[in-house]
Amino acid sequence: MAGWVRRLLQKPKQSSSSAGSSLNTKQSPSSSSSSSVTTTSSSTSSSVASLGQLSPASQVSISSSGSARWAKSYDVCICHSNGDLEFVEEMVSYLESQTEGIRCFLQLRDAMPGSAITTELCDAVQNSHCWVLLITPSFLEDPWCRYQMHQALAEAPMANGRAIPVLKGIDRRDYPRELRCLYYIDVTRKENGFRQIKDTILRCKLTVGGSRLYNGPV
Repeated sequence: MAGWVRRLLQKPKQSSSSAGSSLNTKQSPSSSSSSSVTTTSSSTSSSVASLGQLSPASQVSISSSGSARWAKSYDVCICHSNGDLEFVEEMVSYLESQTEGIRCFLQLRDAMPGSAITTELCDAVQNSHCWVLLITPSFLEDPWCRYQMHQALAEAPMANGRAIPVLKGIDRRDYPRELRCLYYIDVTRKENGFRQIKDTILRCKLTVGGSRLYNGPV
């Protein structure tokens, strides 16, 4: 009897440290799972942050000045009388030979054969960033030229900087009333006049998304 009691008293007890270790071991799967969730969450947050950093760059690319310029087929539509064709061809040759690569619409050259004249004109006006109106005695006497001028003004009320009147061989008092709210270019001195027309075309481009279509030197 005394020997049994002695053996019972000598039985080793499980230390509190062992119990704690065992408890930690049992809880480790949960901790591992929690750590895994945290890691996954951090990874997801990093991915979202990365995507957020990419989107502004793509927006800048979409709204860049270069792409805006090419949104229309032409930089300038030339409205003129047939009696001034020789002068107009010389002017267009000058504009298109410049390093800026100005794209001109010249009706007798660029209109589609077989299409309606008025349709071609309206399309050209709508698909050009600005318009040069060559005001000459022949222009003032031609009802068709008046129609071209009114189409250009109707496309942008009050012209909005897109109509560029060019005077050749007429007195200032004969300047059309419809255009008197606009400054004009006098081409009495041809070379200086052509340069002014080029510079004005490059400056008068419409803005898209708050940025100028042409940002180069003028």
